[in-house]
Amino acid sequence: MFLVWIILLPLLGAALSPLAAQRGRGVAAWSAGSASGLALALTLWQALPLTRGSEAHVSWSWIPQLGLNLSLRLDGLALLFVILVLAIGLLVILYAHYYLPKSDRLGRFYALLLLFQTAMLGIVLSDNLLLLLIFWELTSLSSFLLIAYHPHSSEARKGAKTSLIVTAGGGLALMAGLLLLGHIAGSFELSTVLASGDRVRGHDLYLPTLLLILLGAFTKSAQWPLHFWLPKAMAAPTPVSAYLHSATMVKAGVFLLARLFPVLAETEAWFYMVGGIGLATLLFGAYTALFKHDLKGLLAYSTISHLGLITLLFGLGTPLGAVAGLFHLVNHAIFKASLFMAAGIIDHETGTRDMRRINGLWKYMPYTATLAMVAAAAMAGVPLLNGFLSKEMFFAETVHHEWLGALDWLLPTAATLAGVFSVAYSVRFIHDVFFNGEPIDLPRSPREPGHRIRIPVEVLVALCILVGVMPEQMVRGLLDAAVTGVLGEVPYYSLALWHGWSLPMLMSLVALAGGTTVYALRHQLFRIHDRWLPRVSSEELFYRFSRKLLRTARRFMRSFDNGSLQRYLAWLIAVAAILGVVPLTSGIVLHGGVDLMPIDGVSVAAALILAVAAIATVRMRHQRITALIMTSLVGLIVTLTFVHFSAPDLALTQLSVEVVTTILLLLVLYFLPGGERMEISPLRRVRDLLLAGSSGLLIALLAFGVMTRPHAPISDFFLENAKPLGGGSNVVNVILVDFRGFDTLGEITVLAIAAAGIFMLLRGLRLPLPEPGFGKRQWAADVHPLIMAAVSRPLLPLALLVSLFLLLRGHNAPGGGFIAGLVAGTALILQHLASGLHWTQQRMKRSYFTLIGGGVLLASATGLAALLFGRPFLTSAVLHLELPLIGEVELASAMGFDIGVFLTVVGTVILILENLGRLSTQQSAQPPTEPEELR
Repeated sequence: MFLVWIILLPLLGAALSPLAAQRGRGVAAWSAGSASGLALALTLWQALPLTRGSEAHVSWSWIPQLGLNLSLRLDGLALLFVILVLAIGLLVILYAHYYLPKSDRLGRFYALLLLFQTAMLGIVLSDNLLLLLIFWELTSLSSFLLIAYHPHSSEARKGAKTSLIVTAGGGLALMAGLLLLGHIAGSFELSTVLASGDRVRGHDLYLPTLLLILLGAFTKSAQWPLHFWLPKAMAAPTPVSAYLHSATMVKAGVFLLARLFPVLAETEAWFYMVGGIGLATLLFGAYTALFKHDLKGLLAYSTISHLGLITLLFGLGTPLGAVAGLFHLVNHAIFKASLFMAAGIIDHETGTRDMRRINGLWKYMPYTATLAMVAAAAMAGVPLLNGFLSKEMFFAETVHHEWLGALDWLLPTAATLAGVFSVAYSVRFIHDVFFNGEPIDLPRSPREPGHRIRIPVEVLVALCILVGVMPEQMVRGLLDAAVTGVLGEVPYYSLALWHGWSLPMLMSLVALAGGTTVYALRHQLFRIHDRWLPRVSSEELFYRFSRKLLRTARRFMRSFDNGSLQRYLAWLIAVAAILGVVPLTSGIVLHGGVDLMPIDGVSVAAALILAVAAIATVRMRHQRITALIMTSLVGLIVTLTFVHFSAPDLALTQLSVEVVTTILLLLVLYFLPGGERMEISPLRRVRDLLLAGSSGLLIALLAFGVMTRPHAPISDFFLENAKPLGGGSNVVNVILVDFRGFDTLGEITVLAIAAAGIFMLLRGLRLPLPEPGFGKRQWAADVHPLIMAAVSRPLLPLALLVSLFLLLRGHNAPGGGFIAGLVAGTALILQHLASGLHWTQQRMKRSYFTLIGGGVLLASATGLAALLFGRPFLTSAVLHLELPLIGEVELASAMGFDIGVFLTVVGTVILILENLGRLSTQQSAQPPTEPEELR
């Protein structure tokens, strides 16, 4: 159960941070830090058994039909990432408190940061592929909000949009890949998938599955050529950049490679795709970083390069490659977070990040400079620092691979070249910023910041040194646990500081010497880079493609989307008719062999009336009241059809809906303008006639084909189990409140949302009252006739009694909450129509939103009550009581659910119809006077 709390604690912190911020920045920081700190303490408390190879699992069934379960696992690999996410997140929270301006109360920032942290923890702890995918998309959404934290900045908005488009597009590919992977493995449970490596690699769908999953991983981890969103994300505040680039967003793709390594690796396709893209990203990022003048830009491209290095290590497909990849992942998170924080301090104190202006800061900020130089040296791979150890392991793995045969020298050569550029941009970071003369026209005079903002940097830099000097004591146990989580066992490897003179050691020395030389020749390189290299980038190609795609989409939409509802319906009906006709052209016999029911005169008469009424509705559409009467006649015939086929519940529902919609249409018709009739062209008449006739004929043929074929109805199950399982004799009602109760709960929730939406649309709306002359007819001068008021008021208690009767009997006889709600709502709205809005408001002071909200809550509560007894949500319970004189009484919990439906329907009907009726009284300054006879 502690696994759930590891995810829930940051989520609770996200919810509480805005509230805590109302009491000050310090309270907000303590609130957010406590959430991450408690989750980290809980993880470390359970860490010791995991470092010995054990795992923790927890699972709940969620949507078993889809294979989606709330399954979590904490093994060594997840433990490594959880500690990184929480520990660096805790330092970022502290850093942000002192870095962000005092005008920012930090509530929104910490809420988004902790939501981001929750999503990342969900990814690494998921033991279900579909659950992992949900958290994967949540990281894209939360990072979008963090990057666009300053919405007034166009750069921030553009960077957030670019990152969301790229990573969400990769998420779609990942979804397809994980669905294929689950199909191949036969389960979406990660524990099952990880045990199906041979089966997956030998399947015909292995290659498309691999391509789709890698596309999702590469977009998230900014692999070339999909890397360009990451530098754009530099528009985010520096604490976000430090977190995103070190332990969270960009590490999600790398985590996925590590997690699925036992399933997808050890094939040529894996080596060439993962290793090839990783190598290209490593070289491209290292080279590009050297020529960036923005501090965060240099660090962004160095992040891309190091992500390529880690990807290349996993792409080698060897056990030691995976070990080196995990080790460098830890080291990169430590030194890159400290570098971003140091860059933020420099920006904070100088007012700029342009390295052409920031020079000689050692003189003004010696302590900060020392911290930043140590972190940069770790990034360059200088001995006695953590980056040196993992980079030497990287060089060793490029030397000992066996994939390229005679060309095996290419990989170590390319790795050394990337190391040269890595040293070069690290030296540039150190020399150009802290030495190289004096500052040039800085917005602010540089000085050493307060001590507290440096604490997170000090902690991380200390780790760079400690891991570099004492790797066995600092990270060996955690690294072994992570390797066990990936490989199942720990291959032999050494973290010694000195392995003697070897080719990897020589490569490290060449990289250090070559990088220093490249930096010394930087001016010549800058001129060559600016003059000779092409300026077309993948970012520019992406934007060109996006613009062209949007232009094509607009041209396509303009040919269809012209604002004509008739055209939309015509296309919809035509396409549906074509799709329905295609199967009929394959020689299908329409008659299925089942004998037809005999035709009686009453049915023929009803069908003729139905047809005549439908045609009359179309022909008399300009005579609105007549058309409304014809439409109601159609509904009445449908109601009688339900009666004929022994469906009283459907008949009652249809009749109630007809009454309510008729009232609704009458209120709407009152405000429709008169005006001239629009003439329809003969061509459109022919089109509409053909569409109507062909689609009607098609539906008739399909219905004939279906109903004349034998089938096994599902009604038998409901008929047999309605009473034993649902405790009711009315099968329809039992289905609504028990078997399909979740659907009904969703429907009344949607109904409540629709009511709130309609209320907001109509609130404050002013419509001109219709003129006295509507066509050739006059509106009645007496808005509330005396006879109508006199008749309606005695009918109210009778109608409410009928409504209560239908509600109480609904579980065992025709009725139920929906029908009862419509009857009660109709009776109450009749009072509005008969006596006026002011008269009814004086007597009905209950808020309709209270009725609606109470109904939804009551229906939900009956479902939650089942959970208290260990039963599934919305499970009904039936209680039989023996009462004196009365005898046995049956009480079903579904009655509470039905009452909730009743309240929601009543509140929604009255709310909508009253607000429509209110429009006709808004022009009146004084309430109407009630006749003396009725006072």
